[in-house]
Amino acid sequence: MAENSRQDKAARQLRLLSEALDSGRLGPVRRMVNTLTPAEIGNLLESLPPDKRIIVWGLVDAEDDGEVLVHVGDEVRESLLAAMDPDEIVAAAESLDIDDLADLMEDLPDQVIDEVLKSMDRENRERLEQVLSYPEDSAGRLMNPDVITVRADVSIDVVLRYLRLRGEMPDNTDHLYVVSRRHQYLGRIPLTALLLSEPSRPINQLMDEDDHPAIPVDTLTAEVARQFEDHDWISAPVVDENNILVGRITIDDVVDIIREQAEHQALSAAGLDEDEDMFSPVLRAAPRRMIWLGINLLTAFLAASVVGRFEETIEKVVALAVLMPIVAGMGGNAGTQVLALMIRGLALGQVGASNVRTLVWKEVRVALLNGLALGLVLGGAVWLWFGDAALSGVIFAALVINLTAASLAGVAVPLTLKRLGFDPALASSIFLTTVTDVFGFFAFLGLGTLILL
Repeated sequence: MAENSRQDKAARQLRLLSEALDSGRLGPVRRMVNTLTPAEIGNLLESLPPDKRIIVWGLVDAEDDGEVLVHVGDEVRESLLAAMDPDEIVAAAESLDIDDLADLMEDLPDQVIDEVLKSMDRENRERLEQVLSYPEDSAGRLMNPDVITVRADVSIDVVLRYLRLRGEMPDNTDHLYVVSRRHQYLGRIPLTALLLSEPSRPINQLMDEDDHPAIPVDTLTAEVARQFEDHDWISAPVVDENNILVGRITIDDVVDIIREQAEHQALSAAGLDEDEDMFSPVLRAAPRRMIWLGINLLTAFLAASVVGRFEETIEKVVALAVLMPIVAGMGGNAGTQVLALMIRGLALGQVGASNVRTLVWKEVRVALLNGLALGLVLGGAVWLWFGDAALSGVIFAALVINLTAASLAGVAVPLTLKRLGFDPALASSIFLTTVTDVFGFFAFLGLGTLILL
């Protein structure tokens, strides 16, 4: 319900904005846009065609430019940056936290990067260089080096005075991190415990040492998201190979990772890039999609070649041509169900060598049960339609065979892609469809040749 409400709100905003733009009244557009959060503005910009997008982008408050750029896809960000002056880009970059700035740096022109670095003080420049030194999909790239640390041998009163002198805290600060003289991570202190305990108590009596381990800097972002989900963290410390505290990751960054993973799975299944602009130029979008369409064309020829081998059978029993799409289509649907479960399981780390055999055996039994039940229904319908008991038996057996093959393919295709080093979500459906079409046509037409002729 909440998701539908959010979608309705976004659709209403888009409609009202488009109507205002079409009427040429930019004042209401400016007021409307600047009542939104940077994330909402980013979503709105991605929903607009390029000409209207640039107009709206020019009406966004300059202080929000940096945050909006972080919340749009790569292609849209590229078009927005192209519409900005170098000074505007530098000002937008300066307003960002180190972790967000690191995401943006790769898309900035070299001249602008130099200006941004010159505008930073030495400490922040070194922090940025540190974050950029880590791989893109690692905890090190996701983290923010801005953390509040305390020593274990001081009292709560000393820490509270230090916080008052500091004057502000980083966003989503729910714990302070305790470090040694060498800045090695020792544990954490909840802010609630800090406020409710006696001021004279030493920090080491409040410290959590075991229930909140630090995240290694080279941990993949997918694993970071899983740990946040498992432990309901708001923030987590990040350490290097020497247990030196180098930064922290907060829940807002993890939410972005989870959303990106969901978009990646949904679009990769169709061979699309999650960063593609919905309104990208035709000559840019067409070649990207042509690659996977070409692969699909090759696999379609494979299925067609199977049908071609039974050309004489089809000429003699025309009913086979009418019914064979049913067998292939049912197999495709059954395989897609298994494929969705497998891709989700692999993404969550729930599928591995220890449980694959159990999973395969379970899916085979599900396929057999559904195949027998649906085969009886389909066989009965074919008998009533064509009055041919043998044809009814052929489609019954073919459906059982193809649903079983589909379940096996639904497990095997993503596992094979993962073992070969490819993303399991990447166009698995193309290979699955090939298997179900080939097995469906071969089983149905092959049995038809043996039994009906």
